[in-house]
Amino acid sequence: MTPAEGSTHIGKSVFIRGELTGSEDLFLDANFEGTITLTGSRLTVGPNAHVKADLTVRDIIVFGLVEGNIHASGRIELRQTAIVNGDLHAGRLSIEESATVSGRVELVSNPAPATEAQS
Repeated sequence: MTPAEGSTHIGKSVFIRGELTGSEDLFLDANFEGTITLTGSRLTVGPNAHVKADLTVRDIIVFGLVEGNIHASGRIELRQTAIVNGDLHAGRLSIEESATVSGRVELVSNPAPATEAQS
Protein backbone atom coordinates (compact mmCIF):
# COMPACT_ATOMS: atom_id res chain seq x y z
CA MET A 1 0.00 0.00 0.00
CA THR A 2 1.33 3.41 -0.94
CA PRO A 3 0.15 6.80 0.28
CA ALA A 4 -1.86 9.02 -2.04
CA GLU A 5 0.17 11.43 -4.13
CA GLY A 6 0.66 14.74 -2.36
CA SER A 7 0.07 13.39 1.14
CA THR A 8 2.57 13.44 3.99
CA HIS A 9 3.82 9.97 5.02
CA ILE A 10 4.95 8.99 8.53
CA GLY A 11 6.48 5.51 8.49
CA LYS A 12 6.13 2.48 10.71
CA SER A 13 9.44 2.88 12.58
CA VAL A 14 8.32 6.20 14.09
CA PHE A 15 6.74 6.72 17.54
CA ILE A 16 5.01 10.04 18.22
CA ARG A 17 3.44 11.31 21.44
CA GLY A 18 1.61 14.63 21.54
CA GLU A 19 -0.70 16.78 19.43
CA LEU A 20 -0.68 16.63 15.65
CA THR A 21 -2.45 19.29 13.56
CA GLY A 22 -2.23 20.19 9.91
CA SER A 23 -3.94 21.14 6.70
CA GLU A 24 -2.73 18.46 4.30
CA ASP A 25 -3.59 14.78 3.81
CA LEU A 26 -1.60 12.42 6.02
CA PHE A 27 -0.68 8.73 5.73
CA LEU A 28 0.19 7.56 9.25
CA ASP A 29 1.72 4.09 9.56
CA ALA A 30 3.41 4.78 12.91
CA ASN A 31 2.68 4.43 16.61
CA PHE A 32 0.95 7.58 17.84
CA GLU A 33 -0.44 8.70 21.21
CA GLY A 34 -2.24 12.00 21.76
CA THR A 35 -4.65 13.95 19.54
CA ILE A 36 -4.85 14.41 15.78
CA THR A 37 -6.71 17.35 14.23
CA LEU A 38 -6.91 17.54 10.43
CA THR A 39 -10.28 19.26 10.02
CA GLY A 40 -9.88 19.97 6.30
CA SER A 41 -7.86 16.90 5.34
CA ARG A 42 -7.93 13.13 5.01
CA LEU A 43 -6.10 10.83 7.41
CA THR A 44 -5.13 7.33 6.36
CA VAL A 45 -4.19 5.02 9.25
CA GLY A 46 -1.87 2.45 7.69
CA PRO A 47 -1.86 -1.30 8.37
CA ASN A 48 1.13 -1.08 10.74
CA ALA A 49 -0.25 1.87 12.71
CA HIS A 50 -1.27 1.76 16.35
CA VAL A 51 -3.03 5.02 17.18
CA LYS A 52 -4.15 5.90 20.71
CA ALA A 53 -5.79 9.24 20.05
CA ASP A 54 -8.98 11.17 19.60
CA LEU A 55 -9.18 12.06 15.92
CA THR A 56 -10.89 15.08 14.35
CA VAL A 57 -10.65 14.92 10.56
CA ARG A 58 -12.54 15.58 7.34
CA ASP A 59 -12.23 11.98 6.08
CA ILE A 60 -10.45 8.92 7.43
CA ILE A 61 -9.49 5.52 6.05
CA VAL A 62 -8.42 2.97 8.67
CA PHE A 63 -6.34 -0.13 7.90
CA GLY A 64 -4.67 -0.45 11.34
CA LEU A 65 -5.60 -0.08 15.01
CA VAL A 66 -7.27 3.02 16.45
CA GLU A 67 -8.02 3.37 20.16
CA GLY A 68 -10.01 6.57 20.57
CA ASN A 69 -12.99 8.47 19.24
CA ILE A 70 -13.20 9.50 15.58
CA HIS A 71 -15.04 12.68 14.55
CA ALA A 72 -15.20 13.08 10.76
CA SER A 73 -17.04 15.90 9.03
CA GLY A 74 -17.13 13.67 5.93
CA ARG A 75 -16.56 9.93 5.62
CA ILE A 76 -15.13 7.13 7.77
CA GLU A 77 -13.89 4.03 5.90
CA LEU A 78 -12.90 0.93 7.85
CA ARG A 79 -11.01 -1.58 5.71
CA GLN A 80 -10.76 -5.35 6.34
CA THR A 81 -7.81 -5.12 8.73
CA ALA A 82 -9.19 -2.17 10.74
CA ILE A 83 -9.73 -2.41 14.48
CA VAL A 84 -11.40 0.58 16.14
CA ASN A 85 -12.06 0.82 19.88
CA GLY A 86 -13.96 4.07 20.28
CA ASP A 87 -16.99 6.04 19.16
CA LEU A 88 -17.53 7.02 15.52
CA HIS A 89 -19.24 10.26 14.51
CA ALA A 90 -19.56 11.06 10.78
CA GLY A 91 -21.82 11.84 7.87
CA ARG A 92 -21.00 8.58 6.06
CA LEU A 93 -19.58 5.24 7.15
CA SER A 94 -18.20 2.32 5.16
CA ILE A 95 -17.18 -0.91 6.91
CA GLU A 96 -15.62 -3.80 5.02
CA GLU A 97 -16.12 -7.40 6.05
CA SER A 98 -13.74 -8.47 8.89
CA ALA A 99 -13.25 -4.92 10.21
CA THR A 100 -13.87 -4.63 13.95
CA VAL A 101 -15.61 -1.78 15.78
CA SER A 102 -16.20 -1.51 19.52
CA GLY A 103 -18.05 1.66 20.41
CA ARG A 104 -20.99 3.86 19.52
CA VAL A 105 -21.75 4.90 15.95
CA GLU A 106 -23.49 8.20 15.23
CA LEU A 107 -24.28 9.14 11.64
CA VAL A 108 -25.69 12.57 10.91
CA SER A 109 -27.23 13.68 7.62
CA ASN A 110 -25.61 17.13 7.71
CA PRO A 111 -22.59 16.79 10.01
CA ALA A 112 -21.30 19.84 11.79
CA PRO A 113 -17.75 20.88 10.95
CA ALA A 114 -15.32 18.55 12.71
CA THR A 115 -14.15 21.30 15.09
CA GLU A 116 -17.70 21.69 16.42
CA ALA A 117 -18.34 17.94 16.65
CA GLN A 118 -16.30 17.71 19.85
CA SER A 119 -18.37 20.30 21.74
